[in-house]
Amino acid sequence: MRINRTWLISFLFIVTNAAQAQTLEQKLQTAFERLQQDDQCKYATVSLTVLDTKTGAQVFAANSELGLNPGSTMKTVTSITAFNVLGKDYQFKTQLGYTGTIAADGTLNGDIVIKGGGDPTLGSWRWESTKEAHVLFLMTDAIKKAGIKRINGSIIGDNGEISHQTIPDGWIWQDLGTYYGAAIAGLCWRENQFDIKVHTGSVGDPVTVTGTAPDMPYLKFKSELTTGAAYTGDQAYPYLPAFNSNVMRVRGTYAVDQTKNRVSASVPDPAYDAALRLSDTLKSIGIPVMELPQSSLMLGEQGKPVPQATRNLTIINSPELSKIVYWLNKKSINLYAEQLLVTLGAKLGKPADPNNAVQALKDFWEARGIDPNSMNVFDGSGLSPQDHITTLTIARILRSAKTASWFDYFYDSLPIYNNMHMKSGSINSVQAYAGYQNHDGRDLCFSIMVNNYNGSGSGIRSKMFRLLDELK
Repeated sequence: MRINRTWLISFLFIVTNAAQAQTLEQKLQTAFERLQQDDQCKYATVSLTVLDTKTGAQVFAANSELGLNPGSTMKTVTSITAFNVLGKDYQFKTQLGYTGTIAADGTLNGDIVIKGGGDPTLGSWRWESTKEAHVLFLMTDAIKKAGIKRINGSIIGDNGEISHQTIPDGWIWQDLGTYYGAAIAGLCWRENQFDIKVHTGSVGDPVTVTGTAPDMPYLKFKSELTTGAAYTGDQAYPYLPAFNSNVMRVRGTYAVDQTKNRVSASVPDPAYDAALRLSDTLKSIGIPVMELPQSSLMLGEQGKPVPQATRNLTIINSPELSKIVYWLNKKSINLYAEQLLVTLGAKLGKPADPNNAVQALKDFWEARGIDPNSMNVFDGSGLSPQDHITTLTIARILRSAKTASWFDYFYDSLPIYNNMHMKSGSINSVQAYAGYQNHDGRDLCFSIMVNNYNGSGSGIRSKMFRLLDELK
């Protein structure tokens, strides 16, 4: 049977136009069903919400009111709340002062006190103004300008208002000793982390600890690591000292082909570490410190009060909030998120600890029409496996930021994945994204989560990207 050429062309034209006439919602529905029916999602829960940022209209929603684990996309909620509460120009302040009096010969009969204000960037390598050497110079210079030539007391690291609970509920023990699981502190130092140097052997052989960077003279290390096969990566987990011990254990595997040969770990008491570094620096420039460094945590364990400075030497300001949020989201820094959460909580009148800060965050958004029951969260970073929030809530919070004067700073902080500005989130069997996209001149915001998928992370990501491609 011969097909009429004109009829065939007309038919193809109609089919093409019909496909083009599909609405964005229909395309998303098809793509969502494809993802949901994929073998990797056989036992998974998938949720997606897409909103028009101008009108707030729901472009697409599927399982949008199911509470799922957001991973690090929780950082978008914390960032936006911090911008609202603290302002883009907010700066943390660290105070350096002293107790007692300075004698005519330059002897300080008292202590030097570093009082933290919650600054997560103090000693960080990310800005010239925050680097360890520069901060120590500012402190030693202020001490010299005060005429202090000898200290008969000690250097004390004071955690200030953040002096109670420092670990959010729900964080697992395995994470707490890792660099990304560093607890908050009133006085942070070098992002509360250091590196453990390791040396591998043949596959299956023990991995030895060869040192640390920087030197950690007050800690001992016991390696329970074994050398892993090539391509298995860094599966090493440092465990914090327990029960007043100073021994840090490192467990797991470290692949034979790893070139860094370092395992990044968290500092047990950052305030003490900061006090120790300043004490050692003063001694190196000829200003003796007669007593050992202390921290407010150590003094508290001894039942002693923390001395309060009676004279101020200098105040060290952090970078502005907009710059902190940039790195928070670009590198997904859990510590920055948790420090911001506690700080905004205190600004809203809550005591400075994670539980109260989470309640302050929920109260803030409840006052703006978001059901607090849609935010069953325990931290500001998304590290807790117990965190649950809906994609609808995250999308609504993303939409609220769009008209804010600081929006460009937040938008620039979002990494680019799949040629889209969006924050990623991933923990065990969880993958999520939240961000913005323009579709045919229409500004959209979205949140997508997949919980309890099976198989590889790279596999589920590529399938999620295929769905999100419909927003382009």
